[in-house]
Formats: sequence, C-alpha cells, structure tokens
Amino acid sequence: MIVLGIETSCDETSAAVVKDGSTVLSNVVASQTEAHHRYGGVVPEIASRLHIDAISRVVGAAMEKAGVPVGAIDGVAATRGPGLIGSLLVGFSFAKAFSYAANVQMTGVNHLEGHIYSSFLCDTPPPFPFIALVASGGHTNIYYVQSYSRFELMGQTRDDAVGEAFDKVSKMLGFGYPGGPVIESMALKGDPARIDFPRTFLEKGSFDFSFSGIKSAVGRYLAENPDRSEESLHHIAAGFQAAVRDVLIGKLLLACTEKECLNVAVTGGVAANSTFCRALSSRAGQSGITVHVPAKEYCGDNAAMIGARGFRQFMDGDVCSVSDDVFSKNRI
Repeated sequence: MIVLGIETSCDETSAAVVKDGSTVLSNVVASQTEAHHRYGGVVPEIASRLHIDAISRVVGAAMEKAGVPVGAIDGVAATRGPGLIGSLLVGFSFAKAFSYAANVQMTGVNHLEGHIYSSFLCDTPPPFPFIALVASGGHTNIYYVQSYSRFELMGQTRDDAVGEAFDKVSKMLGFGYPGGPVIESMALKGDPARIDFPRTFLEKGSFDFSFSGIKSAVGRYLAENPDRSEESLHHIAAGFQAAVRDVLIGKLLLACTEKECLNVAVTGGVAANSTFCRALSSRAGQSGITVHVPAKEYCGDNAAMIGARGFRQFMDGDVCSVSDDVFSKNRI
C-alpha cells in the first residue's frame, strides 16, 4: 500500500510517500526556521501562511521524487493534532481535498504517535514492548509501547517541554531560535561540571517532567554573573544541557525498570542531540538496555513518520470523513 503522508503541525511543511508502512520512497521538508528566527520562536500566524505557500509545492516534490503519480496513491495520512490549529488546518484540509479529488481514503494521525512510529524507520526497530521518549519543542512524554496501536502515557511535562527550555535558554544567551543545535554545539566546548544547575525529578517514582525551574536557574545565574565571555557561555550551555540530560535519562531508566523493558526509543527533535543519545546509550548499556534512535531526518517533524502511522491505521480501518476536524491538545 502506498501512502502519501502530510505533516504541518508546527513550522515544517512536509510530505512523504511511504510504501507498506516502512519503506520511505521520499520525504520532503520545507523549513520555516529562518522566518521565525528573528522572533525567537514560532509565530503561529506566520507559520500557517507559510504552510499555505508551500504545501502544494512540497507534496508535488515528494511525489516526483518518489516517482509515484496521483493514480498510484492508495491513501492519504495527515497530521490531525496536537499542534498549532492554523498550521494543522492547512495540511489536513489539503489532505481532504487530495483524498476527494483522487478518490482515495484518508486518515488523521496523532502527531505524537507519528513520532513513536519514527522509531520503526530505524535500521533496527525496537521490539515490543518498549519505552518511548517523545521530546521536542512542544512535548516531553514517556510512553510504554505494547503494540503498533497500544501506547500507555507514563509521564509528561508539567510546564515547559524540553525543546522549549532549550529555545528559551538559547534566547537568554543571545543565540535565538532554534536553541537545540546551538546549545549542543556550545556545550561541546564547555565543562558540564563547572556550573551545577538543579535537577528536578519531582515526587519519588514520578515519570513527569518539569523544566521551568532549570530555565529560571539559568536566568538567575546570568543575572548574578555578568561575565558574557565566550568561555563562560560555553560552561553555561554545558551545565544546562547536563542537567536536562540527567533528568531525561533518569526518568527513562526508571520507566524501563518499572515496565521491565530492555529497549528504549528516543524520538522527536531532541533525538537529534548526539551528546544526549551517546550518554543515554552508555548509561542504558550498563543495564543491558538497547537504545534506538531514528536517522536525523526522522527526528524532527516529518511526513515519513505520519505516512508510516497512517498505513497502520488504514490496516485497522481507522479512516476520516470530510467532516472531521483537527485538535490542538494531546489525546493519548
């Protein structure tokens, strides 16, 4: 089955052609990073307008790259939520129109389930059951994944998502949006032990996260220490990243113990942080736990993961009608 995947939940316009849920024939992403950089974060109104400008071109490019004509598409899968409503509406409405014009079925995909499915695009997908971390600019969730359609939410952020914390700290340091790549690059030249930022683990046994405290701690440190030399910024970045890393790893290993799992999948934009993934693999390996990380092109928002999840939904008979709508808040 050949599925056209469409992803427009935030600030990336993406389309992909996926065969049988696992073979990616094409995956095209049009980034809006440059447009939002000056504002220090994503501006929803600008994002939705740029999606409108890009959606037809991106879908056309994905189909051309895959060498697949409209008549060969068996179904369309589009992100339905959670995300920015204006952005979601562009991709979901386009998918409705494509589905109607091509006379093919359509399904709406939960964006977070899509990220979990990016782990199935790994060279060595995790076997069931496994623990999955979905960590990005908008979400930081831990799931116990028991099958292709059973996802138990074990924990989530109570305030800032981890990617959001990276973006805000990057802005404090004067480097703007997006913060993840900048912080990781700066941290490589710093000493993570030089500045001991707090690790917030919440109540004993909790799988929830809170990153607002460490963000505030960085702000206080900057207010109390006027040194803005390059060396100082490197140490701040390294200390911040180490604190976030320790919390994420601690919660993931705790979840593995709780569910007696020996496999962990790291998905979302934070999965592109090589420093974090190496540290997790090292710590997990000491307990015989294997870490699975998608290729970088599938870590951020992309339509390949949406096409993969959509294929499984088609197999389960989960389809949409033209009256279905998008949603902004998480439903799993």
